[in-house]
Amino acid sequence: MAMYVYKFGGTSVGTVERIKAVAEKVKAAHDKGDQLVVVLSAMSGETNRLIDLAVQIQKTPVSREMDVLLSTGEQVTVALLSMALQELGCPACSYTGGQVRIETDSVHTKARIKSIDDVKIRADLNAGKVVVVAGFQGVDVSGNITTLGRGGSDTSAVALAAALKADECHIYTDVDGVYTTDPRIEPKARRLDKITFEEMLEMASLGSKVLQIRSVEFAGKYNVALRVLSSFSEGRGTLITYEESEVEQALISGIAFNKDEAKLTITGVPDIPGAAFKILGPVADANIEIDMIIQNVADDATTDFTFTVHRNDFVKAREILTNVCNDLGARAVTTDDSIVKVSIVGVGMRSHAGIASKMFEVLAKEAINIRMIATSEIKISVVIDEKYLELAVRALHKAFELDKEPKQVGA
Repeated sequence: MAMYVYKFGGTSVGTVERIKAVAEKVKAAHDKGDQLVVVLSAMSGETNRLIDLAVQIQKTPVSREMDVLLSTGEQVTVALLSMALQELGCPACSYTGGQVRIETDSVHTKARIKSIDDVKIRADLNAGKVVVVAGFQGVDVSGNITTLGRGGSDTSAVALAAALKADECHIYTDVDGVYTTDPRIEPKARRLDKITFEEMLEMASLGSKVLQIRSVEFAGKYNVALRVLSSFSEGRGTLITYEESEVEQALISGIAFNKDEAKLTITGVPDIPGAAFKILGPVADANIEIDMIIQNVADDATTDFTFTVHRNDFVKAREILTNVCNDLGARAVTTDDSIVKVSIVGVGMRSHAGIASKMFEVLAKEAINIRMIATSEIKISVVIDEKYLELAVRALHKAFELDKEPKQVGA
């Protein structure tokens, strides 16, 4: 007997018909003898609808009350799925995060899971029931309802799989796995049979929307095998694991990109100790996340400092940087919110030289100017003009032969 945690996203449970289809899929697995915990998101669009209602009442809603409101979306879907399973003759029961006792910290709307009480779930599983749990939510030590932030149902599923020591955690979405890049940009993108946690973590952090980054971090920390599958078609999907394939010799596994970047530069900053902190400190204090950073020291004892932020934070960051410029006596602030970040990712970079130069050569042949560069052990990222995004992704995908199956050792 195997134990699995299944997670279905909003599009998978977006209508009564789709909830019934999920019930059929779950029952089929249960009939094989598997123990199943099913984690659900709210119906697609429901969270946005609830947010819209809130702001009609209160311009800046109180975060505690937002959690009470937003948690209702998942409560609806778990109840409906349990009913659908029961109609099929499959024993099932539903739980909210608070009923399971998924305990979190008290940071409303962005809570983090601290512990999970698995006693009720194990008792129900041993009694032959399917356990249906509301994702995205928990309770703090005082019993207040909390939510885990956008995409938090993925994290709920992984955390439950870790607590229960499940064999695998299956994330059902509207795509049938993790691809070498977005098929909407490059139609020749190929579905990967397997990808490492490290690679998936980089892909998620760089803009891939298949999995929420916190769920990948959680899975890696607790060694939970993840599998991404489609709710609407059969297939093995993509397995995310610690194991690096011994028969695959791919230099890189995929190309990720992020359209939501903006670049800010402050020039002529006095080159003195603490200058970087004086620039980035106020930005961090405004709760703005900084992505890439470049600093160049000039001959005149000044430095130019460039960094990128999410476009949603662009206006606020520009205002802060303008004030910093005046305080430091710097020369000027220049900005650009028409950029994108394109990255190549792969554990094969560890053992192969020349990947960066090949990437730069490909972009140069397409006359694409690189604005910024950042690297890690298994990633190379460049910032380029937004208009070149599709050209860059397609050219790199072709150059690194990502449309072809990896060669086997000895082949």
